[in-house]
Formats: sequence, C-alpha cells, structure tokens
Amino acid sequence: MKNTILLIGAAVVLFASCKNTKEVAQDNAEQKITEEIVDLKEYTTGVIVYSEKEGDCEYTIKLKDGLFYDPINLEDAYKVDGMAVYFKFRGLRMLNRCNKANPVSIEKMVKKD
Repeated sequence: MKNTILLIGAAVVLFASCKNTKEVAQDNAEQKITEEIVDLKEYTTGVIVYSEKEGDCEYTIKLKDGLFYDPINLEDAYKVDGMAVYFKFRGLRMLNRCNKANPVSIEKMVKKD
C-alpha cells in the first residue's frame, strides 16, 4: 500500500513537471529570438527591394545610406519587397551579378518588427 501511494505520488509529480512538445518548441523559439535580440546591435539594418528591371538583381537589400547588397543566399521567407530586416553578412570576392549591388552571403537574418 505504501509503495502504491509513493508510485502514484511520483507519477503525479512527473506528469505535472512535463511539457508537451508544442510548449517545448515554443520555449525554444522564444529563447532563440531572445538570444538574437540581445545581439541586434551587431546586425546591419536594411530593407528588401524587389526589381524586375533588366540588369538588376531580383532581390537586394538597401541600407539607410543608399548602398545596396546582393544576397546570393536569400531565403524565400525574406523575399518580400519592403520587408525591414536585421542581418549579418560576409562580403564575397566574386563578380557582381548586377550593377547596383555588391554580392554578400547572409549569415543570419531576422525580420525587423
């Protein structure tokens, strides 16, 4: 009888302390966002610009000073004209794919709220 009560008590404590998969995923996402927000002063701010003009890159990132970057590995989720973003990048030593923008590789990108 005593063992049964201990077993039931242990099961209740264990059950109460567990999180479901959705809660764990949400906690992980919130932690990731929080970690990235802490780092935002190390990011560059820009706006995604879409162009259909011949000779232009399809998607570029425009900085406040008017400089354009050509992100060669821009994820589809960020291919939205006018989206403000924070990003970390690495300059590339390759020929420009368009006249107005320098090619870069995106290392991290976060949508700006």
